[in-house]
Amino acid sequence: MSALLTDLYELTMAAGYFETGKKEERATFELSVRRLPKDRNFIVVAGLPQAVDYLLNLKFEAGEIDYLRGLPQFRNASPEFFDYLRGFRFTGDLFAVPEGTPLFTGEPILTIRAPIIEAQIPETYLLSSVTFQSLVATKAARMVEVSGGRDVVEFGTRRAHTPEAGVLGARAAFVGGCAGTSNTLAGYRFGIPVVGTAAHSWVMSFSSETESFRRMQKLMGKQSVHLVDTYDTLEGTRKAIELGQPFWGIRLDSGDFLSLSKQARAMLDAAGLQQAKIMVSGDLDEYRIRELVKDGAPIDAFGVGTELATSGDAPSMGAIYKMVEIENNSGTQPLKRFTAKRSADKASVPGAKQIFRFEDHDLLALSGECAGGAKALQQPVILGGKLIQPLPGVRQARERAATMLAELPADVRSLERNDSFPVHQSAALAALVKQIGKS
Repeated sequence: MSALLTDLYELTMAAGYFETGKKEERATFELSVRRLPKDRNFIVVAGLPQAVDYLLNLKFEAGEIDYLRGLPQFRNASPEFFDYLRGFRFTGDLFAVPEGTPLFTGEPILTIRAPIIEAQIPETYLLSSVTFQSLVATKAARMVEVSGGRDVVEFGTRRAHTPEAGVLGARAAFVGGCAGTSNTLAGYRFGIPVVGTAAHSWVMSFSSETESFRRMQKLMGKQSVHLVDTYDTLEGTRKAIELGQPFWGIRLDSGDFLSLSKQARAMLDAAGLQQAKIMVSGDLDEYRIRELVKDGAPIDAFGVGTELATSGDAPSMGAIYKMVEIENNSGTQPLKRFTAKRSADKASVPGAKQIFRFEDHDLLALSGECAGGAKALQQPVILGGKLIQPLPGVRQARERAATMLAELPADVRSLERNDSFPVHQSAALAALVKQIGKS
């Protein structure tokens, strides 16, 4: 895992910490969300396994160190700094909420406590990995919430911002509640169910629509999903019906989904194919899904691409990675200092924190505090540079998300923005914030 996958200023600060004798100071950083994305009442945390993999395998290769040595920004760095980079590893601690946990503004997704250089360099990677996957997982959760129990399938790799973003986006969508993905590599890597049979090009490659369906059915059997809208949706449905079983059902990719799904359902039922299902895909988002469900569209599954893989209406999030404590143990008396920004609109909250979840609110407290009757959400993951136990798998993360989202009030899970789930500060944290504000 290349340590160069970061912003340059992380490395110039690393050099500065080294040259000024600060490299043994231990810093605590928290990754949290300053502002929720558009129309979001929560985020579903995703991306922790990638963050852990990064920290456990972080190092500089010889060629990368030579590259840094040649940059003008490091002209005055000592040879000892580059020697330090050769043996660089993450030896610190990671605390995090489990994947699939819904969180709110200002709550730390993860906490890093490590020698300051080791804590500083991961900022860029951690923000990128956790922010992107949490956005997609949250988008998926919103779609599943309004789907009325129907499957939502992730179809978005071709619209993702990179192929690898498509793989990780598929994983995040599954954490958020999607039933499966069209991305075969995501299925292979993570054990996610994969979905898909053929595109319009398959139909057009044959001289007749019926022949394309017949050949597909011969190959795929009961897994066949006939794409019926290449030429005329209802005529395509009729041809699929004439072939009869076995097939899973049909897919509509264009047109008026409400009207067409009702007509297709009536045709299937009249032919005794009540078990055949209807999937729709094409320009779907959570609002269109909600509308179709509300209007009684007889749709069994929704395939969602662009809007899901890119979190289309909210493709970015105000996630931050801020130092909250720093400790110097070089003297006879260890010195801990709480740190916070006081910039306008960008103030941060000092002190390492724990999140306690009650039925109707969260309590943000200092890390050493307790709160009876509440769940403590942050847990140790890496201690002393070592993973303390295997991480839960993607299916466990998906189950956690479903369980914890169901425990939230209905208005918090709604698509409309509200602030109905408050996050309070403990008395001790509030006192620290006040104290730091005066210093």
